[in-house]
Amino acid sequence: MNLPMIPLHRMPLLAVSFLLLVSTQGCSYFFYPKADTYLHQAKGSTGPETIANLVGMLESSAKAARAPQTYQAGMDDLHNQLHALDDAYCQVTKQQAATPAYAKATTLRKELWTIFKPLWRNREDQTVRNAHLDLFSARLQEVRAAVQDIKG
Repeated sequence: MNLPMIPLHRMPLLAVSFLLLVSTQGCSYFFYPKADTYLHQAKGSTGPETIANLVGMLESSAKAARAPQTYQAGMDDLHNQLHALDDAYCQVTKQQAATPAYAKATTLRKELWTIFKPLWRNREDQTVRNAHLDLFSARLQEVRAAVQDIKG
């Protein structure tokens, strides 16, 4: 089987195009297209309201991920909603972003990812999954409180 050869003078353009695709903020929608859908569903009148709405969606997905037979759908939703949450943080105003509550919410968002990664790797193990989901849900409550403080 002969594959077409890419001319050498096209390689730098191809490499730059790939890097731009992977490094842009909108890249999550290339790999996680449902994240955009969740972000639009959660859209509030302000950035913190959108974040609060996504926290509610994440809480529902975390509950769904506990079900032994249908955990994968809940995990997939949780994953896409977490990407949408990242993008929702860009919707806060500069004034809101300067608050200590926003700094706390940002730290908690990073912790959610830290919890989610081993959760995803161990999603087939019910006991481990539930333990990580407990921790994830507790952090979501903290995010909700911090976002409430941002709203004022």
